[in-house]
Amino acid sequence: METIVSVSNLQKSFKAHQVLKDVSFSIPKGSIFALLGSNGAGKTTTVKILSTLSKPDGGKASVCGYDVVRQGDYVRGCISLTRQFAAVDEVLTGRENLNLIGQLKRLPNLKSKVGEWLALFNLEDAANRQVSTYSGGMRRRLDIAMSLMGSPQVLFLDEPTTGLDPQNRIAMWDLIKGLVSEGTTVFLTTQYLEEAEYLADNISILHEGRIIAEGTPQCLKEIMPQRGAQLNFQSEKDAAKAMSLLKNSGIEVDSITQNLPSLEDVFLTLIGEKTS
Repeated sequence: METIVSVSNLQKSFKAHQVLKDVSFSIPKGSIFALLGSNGAGKTTTVKILSTLSKPDGGKASVCGYDVVRQGDYVRGCISLTRQFAAVDEVLTGRENLNLIGQLKRLPNLKSKVGEWLALFNLEDAANRQVSTYSGGMRRRLDIAMSLMGSPQVLFLDEPTTGLDPQNRIAMWDLIKGLVSEGTTVFLTTQYLEEAEYLADNISILHEGRIIAEGTPQCLKEIMPQRGAQLNFQSEKDAAKAMSLLKNSGIEVDSITQNLPSLEDVFLTLIGEKTS
């Protein structure tokens, strides 16, 4: 698959503290990528570098084929960034917020475009209300709608569901899945491991300035050394028999389910916060 984000040996320090020591990963176009790490691991620093808000001290990074340092204007033209807290104007209405962004980006057919986004994000009924009256989930949907004005190729979502209730979190997950089905590439940071497990095609775990593991959620679970299998037998009598006799005794097994750890188990074990 075509690579749309490429990071090689990225380094970044703040005074004497080296946040990123040697970070490398790549993201295929049209996929959801999740960067996981403890607080202070460097997730936001990585996002800032890729979105041209900060410059690296070493290494290389490109987005949409453009170098983030030398070709920042081109990078900014193909991305959008949604930070942890919604960047909406609470005095304006939802429609006015979208109109403002559309005017700044000089989008054609703005009136119809705004109507389309309001419908897509289920904000039509609240379009003419001040954003100060919106719920947290509505503000988040509006924030992402504003980020998508102009159809960016890559959308950076930094903790997109923080503070949302379970219902709105699930709705946001469905929304993100829908964006990717339309061709948008999503770079996600999250504190919810089940969110990464549900959404991400690929995950990288950042710890102490380096990527210590990467792969699909399934692959990350399979790298754990302690795994097993759950066998379901047709009767208690069969289940009581020793495993060593299975092959020779002809016992029929209904199913075999691989007993994999949760993504949380994998994460905590890899960063050294879980020993058993």
